Amino acid sequence: MSTTDETAAPSEAARAAGRPPQVGTAVAVPAYSHRQILLIMSGLMMGLLLASLDQTIVSTALTTISRDFHRVDLYSWVVTAYLLTSTASTPLYGKISDQFGRKRVFQTAILIFLAGSALSGLSQNMYQLIVFRGVQGLGAGGLMTLAFAIVADVIPMRERGRYQGYFGATFAVSSVIGPLVGGFLVDQASWRWVFYVNIPVGIVALIVINRVLQVDRHSRRSKVDIAGSLLIVSGVSLFLVGVQLAGSAAKITPASLAYGLSGLTLVGAFVLWERRAPEPIVPLFLFRDRVFTVANILGFITGTVMFGALIFIPLFLQTVQGVSPTASGLRMLPMLAGVLLTSITVGRIVSRIGRYRIFVIVGTAVLAVGLALMTTISVTTGVWELAGMMFVVGAGLGMFMQTLVLAVQNSVPPQHMGAGTATITFFRTLGGAIGAAVLGAVLILKEGQAYPRYLAEYHDPLVAHAHAFVYGMDQAFIYGLPVAVLAFVLSFFMRDTELATTVPGEEGAVAEAMMG
Repeated sequence: MSTTDETAAPSEAARAAGRPPQVGTAVAVPAYSHRQILLIMSGLMMGLLLASLDQTIVSTALTTISRDFHRVDLYSWVVTAYLLTSTASTPLYGKISDQFGRKRVFQTAILIFLAGSALSGLSQNMYQLIVFRGVQGLGAGGLMTLAFAIVADVIPMRERGRYQGYFGATFAVSSVIGPLVGGFLVDQASWRWVFYVNIPVGIVALIVINRVLQVDRHSRRSKVDIAGSLLIVSGVSLFLVGVQLAGSAAKITPASLAYGLSGLTLVGAFVLWERRAPEPIVPLFLFRDRVFTVANILGFITGTVMFGALIFIPLFLQTVQGVSPTASGLRMLPMLAGVLLTSITVGRIVSRIGRYRIFVIVGTAVLAVGLALMTTISVTTGVWELAGMMFVVGAGLGMFMQTLVLAVQNSVPPQHMGAGTATITFFRTLGGAIGAAVLGAVLILKEGQAYPRYLAEYHDPLVAHAHAFVYGMDQAFIYGLPVAVLAFVLSFFMRDTELATTVPGEEGAVAEAMMG
């Protein structure tokens, strides 16, 4: 059936449910029962679980992998390759799904991710592993973006808050338990199972989405912006390589500067091109909307702060307090509890009252307080004290992380829902990649500066290293604190608009039905 035929054909499921079919540029969305929505959500959350889990699960396996392949110098690129391709591909998935349909593009992303997982597990050297992790990241970019976009297609905005609260919980769970699961698999089986474990989960997600999600959305004209795609992927990739090189060296080197400036130049060319492209990947007019702009800036800041906490705290627990990778994962659970509690609770409240701005303001304030508390961590910080700090950070993130996605989806036109959702996911992932590299560089630099002082004080290299590491980590949090405060200030610029009570496109269908 052609795209035009599908667009013109009314949805039998919608007709049977007594719901007017959608007309115009998209296929009608059938009325799903609560049970169907839960099944769709389970498939989407499995996809999101896979993508976000693999951002952190490999961290506890890197030492073993580096030792097996005898290439300790390349271990950081196992993480960087994944973040780089997942970040760079995010805007593409949003636009392509607007043109060719969410369901088929989401299924394609799952297949790419599973192929990358299987190949990563079969890698015979570090170079192969880095390349195949990049393939994984290409799939992950679609999983993280389209999960939220599909929800926008099947659930009315007013009801979406309570469902997206579970998405926030899934993202937090996978990010926090990643090191725990990775440590367990390495200890009990092999580092290769860190990648193989994705395959059964991905297959189940593929089956669920294929059976339950009934309708794809299409645009009448399907034209991929090839020039824009090349510019954004190459620009973001080069920029992130530059950031990674500078972070590893804890200073700006000629190579990092060359990569970074080249990347920024291409990103600038992308912006100029998108202003004249007939089918832009990122419709720049969306940034004229204050809600959209503020939400994307806050998403970037969220990624920066969140990934800093997720990376540094496990390092602190293992390096300073001497706990195992598995135990360090368990001690991250208070942050998970904070995210779970507030994301689910706030999601339900937002669905009930139809407003969201207050939760963005309060959430960013709580996050800033949590980060300020983390600047006081010392070698003697107790388990419960650290747990309290992590709970506060998690509670802040949970209040507004998914609320930002909801705000964006409520502000963008229906035909640009995929691109709009992809944009905020892109900025959050980009913030995480940059934050991890920059704050990591601060930690390394400050640790190196403090080590001689602590060695002279304690006369024990191990003790001096622990104190120097904690000092460097605290300094990294101090550098991140103004960014968190900036998020709080910007949250007041978020405009509060009432959430819609229908899915995208339904309003036009209702109006036409009444007129006809």
